[in-house]
Amino acid sequence: MVPSYAKPIASNQTFNKSFVAMPAELTIIGYHEIAAPQQALIPDYAVTPQQFEQQVLWLKNHGFHFVSMDDVLAARAGKKPLPAKAVLLSFDDGYTSFYQHAYPLIKHYRIPVVLALVGNWLLPEGNQPVDFDGKTISRNSMFSWAQLREMSDSGLVEIASHTYDLHDGILANPQGNMQPAVTARLYDPATKTYEPDQAYRIRLYNDFKANNDLFIKHGLKKPRIMVWPYGRYNTVALDIASQLGMPITFTLDDGPNLPSTPLSALRRILVDRSMTPSDLGHEISIREQQLTDNNRAQKIMHVDLDYIYDPDPDQQERNLGHLLDRIAAMHVNTVYLQAFSDPDANGSADMVYFPNRHLPMRADLFNRVAWQIRTRTQVKRVYAWMPLLAWELPDSDPASKDIVVTEQGKDSQHLNMGYHRLSPFSALARQTISEIYQDLAKSVPFDGILFHDDVTMSDYEDDSPKAKAQYAAWGLPDDLNAIRGNDALLQKWTALKTQTLDEFALSLAAEVRKQQPCLLTARNLYAQVALKAYAENWYAQSLENSLRDYDFTAIMAMPYMEQVKDPDAFYSSIVKRVKSYPEGLKKTVFELQATDWRSNTPVSSDELATTISKLYLQGVRHVGYYPDDPIKDHPDPAVLRRVFDSKTSAALP
Repeated sequence: MVPSYAKPIASNQTFNKSFVAMPAELTIIGYHEIAAPQQALIPDYAVTPQQFEQQVLWLKNHGFHFVSMDDVLAARAGKKPLPAKAVLLSFDDGYTSFYQHAYPLIKHYRIPVVLALVGNWLLPEGNQPVDFDGKTISRNSMFSWAQLREMSDSGLVEIASHTYDLHDGILANPQGNMQPAVTARLYDPATKTYEPDQAYRIRLYNDFKANNDLFIKHGLKKPRIMVWPYGRYNTVALDIASQLGMPITFTLDDGPNLPSTPLSALRRILVDRSMTPSDLGHEISIREQQLTDNNRAQKIMHVDLDYIYDPDPDQQERNLGHLLDRIAAMHVNTVYLQAFSDPDANGSADMVYFPNRHLPMRADLFNRVAWQIRTRTQVKRVYAWMPLLAWELPDSDPASKDIVVTEQGKDSQHLNMGYHRLSPFSALARQTISEIYQDLAKSVPFDGILFHDDVTMSDYEDDSPKAKAQYAAWGLPDDLNAIRGNDALLQKWTALKTQTLDEFALSLAAEVRKQQPCLLTARNLYAQVALKAYAENWYAQSLENSLRDYDFTAIMAMPYMEQVKDPDAFYSSIVKRVKSYPEGLKKTVFELQATDWRSNTPVSSDELATTISKLYLQGVRHVGYYPDDPIKDHPDPAVLRRVFDSKTSAALP
């Protein structure tokens, strides 16, 4: 069961553009119970009446102005601007303690608020008990209908929906994890299948409508606001809520509410038991400065699920438990988690770890591991690590034949990138890959996509018929040697291939955002592209474009792989190039190698720690390493944690 205080997810709002601070339009503060901890149903998120009054007075004394949703809508319509430092209070679930302890203060100070109600918790009558997230509680712990009508009639309290019966967890994978009912697809252990799309839509529609009908039946207005349980939502849920008259929704997304923030995804600050007035002020200040989790130093563990997979489910669980222990001990805050399987280690995906339409599923494991990392460790971000083109489809799949072709008979060190890849110039291949990403997006909540280092194409690729047809449409020869022999044609060809790869990657991210609205994007980039401008021709990659188009660029700063003689000079040169771009350091990850693949020996933990420390001294913010080897317990968490902890976790300006 996921608690109401589940970790908020981050917003991608404006981050993949040059950072320009805009004033926050509105702060929304979310509360649960107003009660002493010993009397609360969820003590960690209960605020005492004294704390609540102190916070209200602090807001008033520091120039904040309480506003209603009508005020917000009037401002958005251009009728009347919101006052500076506008704040809206919201209260989730429907606890009687609000009526007893908060409502008198709200009436006294004339403070507009939003109450989000779970219909099923209000349904019992008389002395019938309430099933509260699997726990039986007294009916008088929740609002009575008379109390709700009184508050609604006051003009200060707007009633919102918190779903009818989806403030709950449902079975979401074979391993038994319960995940938020609004976004999870119900897993049926009898048939070993997941809820189909249409059944999922019907379940949400029926639930949202049932809550609206219940409110109307008891003399309340039909709600226009949906407050998402646990802050979880997707575009399907948004569409259904809007269809049922609730185009305004409250989330727990990170970041401020700017004038550009859609009403369908307004962000809230969630108040907990320990939050003092000054803590609340600090949190508001961070939001107003747009110092979100995107600005915090990322400490990244890059995890191969192939290390965790085992045909024995019990051993697989032991492997997972050990991984979680390593993540906690390493004190990283971000995990790049492999969602595909590459058992032959050729860099291309033979299978995946989630149900899908096109590839064999080695095990239904990505859901389980991602969820356990998010809920059992300190990690704030889990990225699904996925290929863009490197898919080894079954021969029976029609798209399997549409592959990147390397020009034959030419001698070049850049002749072959080493990956079996589907051609981005095949519409069928693109559609197939898009469907794989769509299926991933339904599998479990995650925070980002890391595009594999197969987002590349050498200066001898692609020589397939479909690629040549595209080159002709671009006004280029279909002879790759002729293109390479003319510098102007080579530059044009490189730029168009780079653009094709990036646009395709971003289109896949857009598909995933239909399920994961706040998805972040990261992509691997070869170090040579960051060091030599001409290397763009060899890889169809551009550091400048990558910094512009993706939230983060993970440069593979791997001196053993590049066979450099002076690693320190190698790192410094990359840092210098990254610093030459606005936002360069904010948006660049330095991904280090923990294994020397040429000799198949581990890079020592002390060497890794020393390298990270030197990078931090040069101003680098985000550092990761690959691979993490839980079988050999390498690298040593005790060694790396010391250097990771030396980098503040506070938001960086």
